[in-house]
Amino acid sequence: MINGGSMESRGHVSQALPTKYRADYKSCSQSLPLDILWLPRSAFRPADGDLADCVLVVGVSRPKLAAALLSVTLLSLFLTFHVLYDSALYSIQAASIASAASEGRKILQNQESSRTISHPMALRKRLKIPRAPRPVRRLPQALIIGVRKCGTRALLEMLYLHPMVQKASGEVHFFDRDENYALGLEWYRSKMPLSFKGQITIEKSPSYFVTPEVPERVRAMNSSVRLLLIVREPVTRAISDYTQLRSRATPSAPALFSPGHPLPDAAKPFEHLAITPDGAINVAYRPIAISLYHAYLHRWLEVFPREQILVVNGDQLIEDPVPQLRRIEKFLGLEHKIGRKNFYFNETKGFYCLRNDTTDKCLRETKGRKHPRVDPAVVTKLRKFFVQHNQRFYDLVGEDLGWPED
Repeated sequence: MINGGSMESRGHVSQALPTKYRADYKSCSQSLPLDILWLPRSAFRPADGDLADCVLVVGVSRPKLAAALLSVTLLSLFLTFHVLYDSALYSIQAASIASAASEGRKILQNQESSRTISHPMALRKRLKIPRAPRPVRRLPQALIIGVRKCGTRALLEMLYLHPMVQKASGEVHFFDRDENYALGLEWYRSKMPLSFKGQITIEKSPSYFVTPEVPERVRAMNSSVRLLLIVREPVTRAISDYTQLRSRATPSAPALFSPGHPLPDAAKPFEHLAITPDGAINVAYRPIAISLYHAYLHRWLEVFPREQILVVNGDQLIEDPVPQLRRIEKFLGLEHKIGRKNFYFNETKGFYCLRNDTTDKCLRETKGRKHPRVDPAVVTKLRKFFVQHNQRFYDLVGEDLGWPED
C-alpha cells in the first residue's frame, strides 16, 4: 500500500512512477477530502496496450485515524469469530442431544421387549425413563360359571396358555358360599392372581351355575363381566358326576354297614340312583338334576343379556380344542394365540394334553376317569327323557348342540 495524504505525497508517488505512466497517473488523480489515490492498473502490473482503467489505493498517514481503522477492523474480526464459534458450539450441542435422544429410544425399546432396565447413569439423569408397570390383583373380568363335570378345569388350563390370561389357582367359591361372600370384594380380590394392565383375570367355580343367589351377586360386582358356560351331553355328564362322587367315597364303605342298613348312594350302581323303583327318572338325584341346564340358565338370563354368556361345547372341546378356543378368544376380545401347536394327544389318557414354549402338561389323574359300564337300556331311557329339556336349552341359547336322542 502506498501512503499519501497530501499533495507532497502525491508528488512523490508521481516521481516514483516510470515516465511513461506519469501522464496516466495525473489523469487518474483526484482531489478528495480523504487520503485516497487513484492509480492506473498498469502501475502495478506492466502490460502492453492502452490502459484506461485505474486502481483505487487508500492510505492512512494520520496516526489517530489509522488506530481507529485498526480498532474497527479488529472488532469486526472478533465479532465474526464469535458468531462462528457460537454457531459451531450450537451444532455440537444439537448433535449431542439428538444422539442422547436416539439412545433413549433404544433403551425404551429394549425395556419393552425384555422388561428390564439397563442404561448408563448419565442417561438416567438426562432422560425421564417411565417406570415398568407393576402387576396388581384385579377382580375377574371373566368367570367360568359351570357346568360341573363338563370340563371347567380343562377349559381354564387351556385359556391359561394365552399370554393375556391370568387364572385364579383354585375354586374360590365366593359368590355361592355365604360365609365367603360376607368377607367382601377385597377378600375376593386377594384370592386373584397378579396381572398387568390389559390382561384378563378368570376364575372358575362350577357351582356358580346352579346356585340361585349367584347371578345377582356377580352383577353387583361387575355388570359387564364375561360368562363362560361349558356343557356336555347331559347323560354323559350325569354318569361322570356319579363316577366322581363314587371315587370320593371311602373304598371300604360297604363293609361299614351291616345287613339291613341301606347303602350310601356312592356305593349304589348308577342305574339304581338314576331310575326310581317304579321305573321313573329320578330328577331329585343331583347328577340328573344338574343336567337340566335350562332350569338354571333361566336365572342367569334374567340378570345378564344373552351376548354376555358364551356356551362352550364341552364334547367338542375334548375332541378338537382349537375351534372352541378360537370362539372364546373372540368372545373375550383376545388376539388369536392358542393353536394346534399347544396340544398333543395322549394315547394313554385318551384326551389332549397341553404344551407351551417350555413344558408339556396333562390334567391330574383324577381328570378323565374311566366311567363305569351303564346298562344301555338305562342310557337310552335317560336320553329320551332329556330330549324335551335339551330342546328348551337350545331355544334359550339359540343353538342346537345335536345331542343324541336315544
